[in-house]
Amino acid sequence: MTHLSPEAFAIIEGRHADPFRYLGQHNADGRTVVRAFLPEASRVEAVGEHGEVAPLARIHDAGLFTGTMSSPQRYRLRATFGDAVTDLEDPYRFLPILSEFDLHLLGEGNHERLYDKLGAHPMALDGVDGVGFVVLAPNARRVSVVGDFNFWNARRHPMRVRGNGYWELFIPRARAGDHYKFDIIGPQGEHLPLKSDPMAFAAEMRPKTASIVVDETHLPRPRPAPHDVNRLNRPVSIYEVHLGSWRRKDNNQWLTYRELAEQLPAYVRDLGFTHVEFLPVSEHPFDGSWGYQPTGLFAPTSRFGSPEDFCALVDACHREGLAVWLDWVPGHFPDDPHGLGRFDGTALYEHANPMQGRHLDWGTLIYNFGRTEVANFLRANALFWLERYGIDGLRVDAVASMLYLDYSRPSGGWIPNKYGGRENLEAIEFLRRVNIELFGHFPQATTAAEESTAWPQVSRPVDMGGLGFGYKWNMGWMHDTLRYIGKDPIHRKYHHGDILFGLHYAFSENFILPLSHDEVVHGKRSILGRMPGDDWQRFANLRAYYSFMYGHPGKKLLFMGCEIAQEREWNHDIALDWHLLGDAKHAGIQALIRDLNHLYRNVPALHERDCEPDGFEWLITDDADRNVFAWVRKGFDDRARCVVVVNFSPNVYYNYRVRVPFGGIWREAFNSDSLHYGGSNVGNVGQVHASEDHQLDLILPPMAAVFLVPEA
Repeated sequence: MTHLSPEAFAIIEGRHADPFRYLGQHNADGRTVVRAFLPEASRVEAVGEHGEVAPLARIHDAGLFTGTMSSPQRYRLRATFGDAVTDLEDPYRFLPILSEFDLHLLGEGNHERLYDKLGAHPMALDGVDGVGFVVLAPNARRVSVVGDFNFWNARRHPMRVRGNGYWELFIPRARAGDHYKFDIIGPQGEHLPLKSDPMAFAAEMRPKTASIVVDETHLPRPRPAPHDVNRLNRPVSIYEVHLGSWRRKDNNQWLTYRELAEQLPAYVRDLGFTHVEFLPVSEHPFDGSWGYQPTGLFAPTSRFGSPEDFCALVDACHREGLAVWLDWVPGHFPDDPHGLGRFDGTALYEHANPMQGRHLDWGTLIYNFGRTEVANFLRANALFWLERYGIDGLRVDAVASMLYLDYSRPSGGWIPNKYGGRENLEAIEFLRRVNIELFGHFPQATTAAEESTAWPQVSRPVDMGGLGFGYKWNMGWMHDTLRYIGKDPIHRKYHHGDILFGLHYAFSENFILPLSHDEVVHGKRSILGRMPGDDWQRFANLRAYYSFMYGHPGKKLLFMGCEIAQEREWNHDIALDWHLLGDAKHAGIQALIRDLNHLYRNVPALHERDCEPDGFEWLITDDADRNVFAWVRKGFDDRARCVVVVNFSPNVYYNYRVRVPFGGIWREAFNSDSLHYGGSNVGNVGQVHASEDHQLDLILPPMAAVFLVPEA
């Protein structure tokens, strides 16, 4: 056996950090030497582009071959495996994948189309089809690609490292559909668990965890949504959906993306919603996380089909005129061994110190937003969903946990910023830059922050000192009003301020009023389940509360099942209780939501100035004893007005006087006590004539809201 160099043994043992320095074609003492490592081959030849055949001697039983050619030239390998002879392209003869400009942008952290370069991309190099693999692992000693194309043998395809730790390799004849992972040796020589690709565009169905090669440049592009659908002066009414439990098949199996495309958009559009928001669709290993612990940020979950199938769902929503928002989770990630945690043997994506790098509440890891490569990775992911899948907006999860270094941490259990404060300066800069780049590239899109604190100017432009979001969830409104409506009517007069308080800050942000999935789980009961009283009162309360929400300033969000008055809490393992619609009370709630959505969309006063203080005026705030509130909503036109009166008591009030902006006839455009919705049908017979001093004498139905608009 030939005496071998340390480099040769490093190749054989699968620990060479720069295999291109040894394998492939090289000039050695004036000779053209070809070296190949093919562990399963019994014989190997190098076949030159002009027909020269150069036998390669087997210099180690592990499968290391070497030989000489007459001159430097293109070549392929001809290998014998048992009785089969196969021509192979040598991965170690190809030029690098990343350009010097790519490396420059990656080093700066300014590669906005990171997803075009990192990950697995079918491509042709030097006329040869294959897949280029690129992954960040700056502290690794060696990274190999393993997959269907090499029998998952880590010694077959070690990668070369370039720039600041970007490992790359072009593997000829690998193709779309191949499964793969990265085999990594850490900085101390430790062999890490096989890692999924952080940039994978598809992944295996759990519990399997391999990444899947996808040619995402060939994905169909969904048609666009209406161009102005996210504007502040447009109606925004969002139906929030968990795709796995909206509907299911008779055997309790999920609907596929394409089956959802046939049913969901038409249903949402029929109910009058303008938007549909999906709980996170990024690949995740645990069903019970609902997608909020993602391991594959660039991969639509395989639970419901392929990336092409997901495109079909987005396209179907757009076809119905619906904008599509995604829940996006840049605040944390799980520590599953195949995921991002200690990806190269070090805290690469997360902070090394657990006081910065781990959420105590969720047991998840926190991204290191101050690391250039990590911030670039996440920003690129935000743009990816809009560019590749035509998504119209991102609802950013758990923003409060990102903004505060002491979020849910005990005293002494967190590390202050450089000024001694609790603000996460790196996360603030990251969020601002995400919004700048997203709105810069996709001006018709938007972002919404789930932010539960009084952090100022969340939805104000960055150049004004804000975070740059398009919208912010109004968590305070949700908590206050649910607390109020949960009280027995006889006690509500003592909680009158719960309704009034939200208007003190209602225009400090561009608010969305959320009744989200978080409000119907973990023992909180369903929204209907929070309503006090007997069955009639519960449903009347619910009708009044939903009507109050639609009359209140702010965009609207309703979680699936709320529109049919789901009795039980949401369970992600089963479908909604669609059988309830056979009961007139539940069907009445669905009809109410349908009509409220159409009213909200068709009456400009209810949406045009949702986010402006000039679009709202209180009319009655001091009638706590009778649990009555009244206000006027204003649109841009002088006569675009809508008066909303809500009676949260079980009593009927006759000759109830409300001052309105104009005299003349005011039409009762909506009454939540209508028999059509399951109410008692008390009302104003369709219209009321204002007196000379602009007073309306109203009949206020019990536990109900009425909406009145002036006749043209």
